[in-house]
Amino acid sequence: MFVASADRLSANQPPGKSGAGGVRPDAATPASAKSLTLSETLRRDWPLFLIEGFLLGCFMVSATAATVLMDAPNSPVARVVTSPLLRRVVIGAAMGLTAVILVYCPWGKRSGAHFNPAFTLSFLWLGKIKAFDALGYVIGQLVGGTAGVLFSALIFGSVVQDPSVRYVVTVPGIWGIWGAWGGEFVISFILVATVLLLNKFPKLVKLTGVFIGMLILVFVTFEVPLSGFSMNPARTFSSAIVADIWTGWWIYYTAPVLGMLAAVEVHRLFATDPSRLCLRLNHSTTIPTLHPCHCLPGTSVDVPDFVSTT
Repeated sequence: MFVASADRLSANQPPGKSGAGGVRPDAATPASAKSLTLSETLRRDWPLFLIEGFLLGCFMVSATAATVLMDAPNSPVARVVTSPLLRRVVIGAAMGLTAVILVYCPWGKRSGAHFNPAFTLSFLWLGKIKAFDALGYVIGQLVGGTAGVLFSALIFGSVVQDPSVRYVVTVPGIWGIWGAWGGEFVISFILVATVLLLNKFPKLVKLTGVFIGMLILVFVTFEVPLSGFSMNPARTFSSAIVADIWTGWWIYYTAPVLGMLAAVEVHRLFATDPSRLCLRLNHSTTIPTLHPCHCLPGTSVDVPDFVSTT
């Protein structure tokens, strides 16, 4: 269904030189394209919002499954692997691999595989997505993540309520509230700064998603004791609303957003051409996307494949 919708979106573009991900904007696009209202944006781009929800839902299922496997008291693996550090390495590897798969799957290429409101707001801050689309992305992420936690509870039963799993909620850890806030800010800053840096090098852009998976492995390993590892307001919301645990909730809504936006501003400050900064995690030349970039031949355009109101 989503693929067919993507094909229709691509087919509706004006003829001209092939641009980002198979989209074909012509030279008159910026001047002649009609601005989209909220309802028009919803009618056109609802498949992308569903995709974003599905992707975060899958990520939450993976995170819950890995935590149950490594931490649940009745897990045979947990009885064998007694080192908390090694357990976090395995959980981080599972979550990182899941992120890589989601980034490079066809649906991830279509939506851009944000599955994170803070990341979506970074695109908005850079002017790479319009406000109505960003709103749809965020709502999709919140709903999809929550559905993923509920689905995990259905699969794994009461074990997800055990204090060792606890719906994979994120709460402040060993350094308290401000230690958790600082940790979330730093890892969020590093993630976006890394994406923006890698996308400046044509030989590395196709590996951006892989680097993100590796960062998630490292972050889970060392950040979980500090904050539970979120870096994602929707990921925290999804667990909190199901578990009804809201300890330090504001940390996970502010630190990731501010950390990612700070990384954007640092790169913008030192960029010779800020308009060429790119946050894309994949660079498909065949699947259309909302996000314009100049990173590779075949994905280089000066305008996005949409014009909507802000």
